[in-house]
Amino acid sequence: MTLFTRENQAMHGQSRRRKLALCGALSAMLLTAPAWAQTTSFTATYQGTNNTTCNTSFSIDGQEPSASGTFPVFLYMVGTTETFSNASATAAVQGMANRGYVAGTIQYDSGSFGSCSQISSKAACIFNPNSASSAVETLCGRAKADCTKGIVVAGFSQGAVISTLAKNFDSRVQAAYGLGDGVMYSFFNLNACMANGNRTLQSDRLRAVNGVNDEFTGSTQSAQQTNMQSLTGFTCPSGSFSCLQSNGSGWIIVNKNQTVSGVADHCYMRNGGCTVSQNSLDSNWQNGSDNWELNANLNWLEGFTGH
Repeated sequence: MTLFTRENQAMHGQSRRRKLALCGALSAMLLTAPAWAQTTSFTATYQGTNNTTCNTSFSIDGQEPSASGTFPVFLYMVGTTETFSNASATAAVQGMANRGYVAGTIQYDSGSFGSCSQISSKAACIFNPNSASSAVETLCGRAKADCTKGIVVAGFSQGAVISTLAKNFDSRVQAAYGLGDGVMYSFFNLNACMANGNRTLQSDRLRAVNGVNDEFTGSTQSAQQTNMQSLTGFTCPSGSFSCLQSNGSGWIIVNKNQTVSGVADHCYMRNGGCTVSQNSLDSNWQNGSDNWELNANLNWLEGFTGH
């Protein structure tokens, strides 16, 4: 046997061993992947408000695990004037369904902002545990939902306010992730309902993530830090961009250099901020794992429910 032949055989053996090792690793991944990684879409309706009573039909777009069993519930509320099935909402819902949740993005009267009482009225209709026609009970009533395992919520802008207020109306809400969250939105002063201590949700169950140049809640680092500290009650040294507590609650300020486009305004999750389409997502936010990005925050929410 020539040296060339022996070397070829050795290389072939090494290649075969690498292939077998790779197949073994892939098999292990498949065996350990959660059974709910595959999901099924659904639609539903609920009774919300566009005035003072919960008598207007709105839609829910959802995803839930295809596997058998029952699961906790996740609700996402979009921002003012956003479509309820925009890209960031859909990404959050899909991400939570993949983690084993009955998850839905909730349409509501998002055409205008408002005072504490006006936004609380919307939250009350969405999170009324005593009405079978509320959004939360519509989801909790699904065959695969088990709200005794917990409810977690998220939202952007006005949706972040609704999320932060959700536990005022449904005690089963365990934690909230707010994007563009705050106590002041331009000239709307929401301190009375949103500041730390003025709502039912405790700040150790809230994680707020805002852009450093958020034009509504604070357009500089110092202004944004003031907003975040009022919202959560968590104080960190001046100039901080992260003030997370031992359980991951707290606040994060997204810096411009963390986004693909270099824009970190109110809509930092979009690829270019608020000036671009609702369906153009920043790939770092959508696919990364840094503390300000989607996956890290969905993972944080997951820690507050059972499966």
